[in-house]
Amino acid sequence: MSSKRYPEEFKIEAVRQVVERGYPVAEVASRLDVTTHSLYAWLKKYGPEADKHQAKADEQAELKRLRKELARVTEERDLLKKAGGILRKTVRLRYAFIRDNQEGRSVRKLCRLFNVHPSGYYAWLKQSTSASQKRDQRQSGLIKQFWLESGGVYGYRKIFADMQEMGESIGINRVHKLMKQHKLKAQVGYRKPRQKRDTAHVVVPNTLNRTFEQSSPNQAWVTDITFIKTYEGWLFLAVVIDLFSRRVIGWSMRSNITKELVLDAILMAVWKRNPKDNVIVHSDQGSQYTSHDWNHFLKVNGLEGSMSRRGNCHDNAVAESFFQLLKRERIKRRVYKTRDEAKQDIFNYIEMFYNSKRRHSNNQKLSPAEYEKRYEMRLESV
Repeated sequence: MSSKRYPEEFKIEAVRQVVERGYPVAEVASRLDVTTHSLYAWLKKYGPEADKHQAKADEQAELKRLRKELARVTEERDLLKKAGGILRKTVRLRYAFIRDNQEGRSVRKLCRLFNVHPSGYYAWLKQSTSASQKRDQRQSGLIKQFWLESGGVYGYRKIFADMQEMGESIGINRVHKLMKQHKLKAQVGYRKPRQKRDTAHVVVPNTLNRTFEQSSPNQAWVTDITFIKTYEGWLFLAVVIDLFSRRVIGWSMRSNITKELVLDAILMAVWKRNPKDNVIVHSDQGSQYTSHDWNHFLKVNGLEGSMSRRGNCHDNAVAESFFQLLKRERIKRRVYKTRDEAKQDIFNYIEMFYNSKRRHSNNQKLSPAEYEKRYEMRLESV
């Protein structure tokens, strides 16, 4: 099984359980199902001494960059010295020099150093079988060379003028065709992009159909959004729950309710579970779940969408039940000073209590994590 991946938000909140709430590293690692090595690495990056570690890492990265830059400059200096004024020579002579000195070096870097276009070089280098192919490659190479020398701003009319000045026999329409073929365009003025009007969303059927009891993990997940009040304003929470154990396998918190909120939550679920087979993902018909990005994510990750009937909250009862538990057991009659304070407390409830410790009636009075653990032990014993 591939190693799990965790988003930055998860790592930050895990570190805060150690630094601000005083949990031992081993206990936090055990409850979150991560290694102590990973947690110590997160402490270095996000803990109270993160600036010191980051400064050291930045210093090492800068030294590495400077060494690499010095090596590049030294190599270019030696090449230019060896070239002996090749930059003042014709393009074909520069091509020949690149060909003779490309062993062990990047052709693109050499082309940049000697102010020629890689496509022009390769067109010159390649030996075509027909006269027309040779002509097309040669003319395309010249066009790209002139376009490059203009700084990428010339259109086909100015390129045509350059070709005429060089004595090349070619028509203006031919120049236009070759530039279009190689996707070379003139630089035009800036224009404010227009907003594209969204097309109508297609609502998917209720595939889950209230089948809330599942026989194994990663058969069906449910997802939903709720809101938490703070003095700074609303904090929105999206969760993804595995119906087998009722475990929260993905979550995300933001100050605004956008499609990115639900995409971050489902991404965490995919990272943590890495499902091999088709998984039903059930949601309501909110705009976040009917967006093209959401449907595209489900498709490319082998997930099957399912949606509640409009206005029917009972079709997503498991997610609604979790939000009721969260608010009754942790948030009731509490108003957080900041969204950051709310995030920390909600993370603590989900990862340090609900998933790892809270006994669930649907799991034979076992926590979601323990219920899944015993299921895996039964599979191994078979």
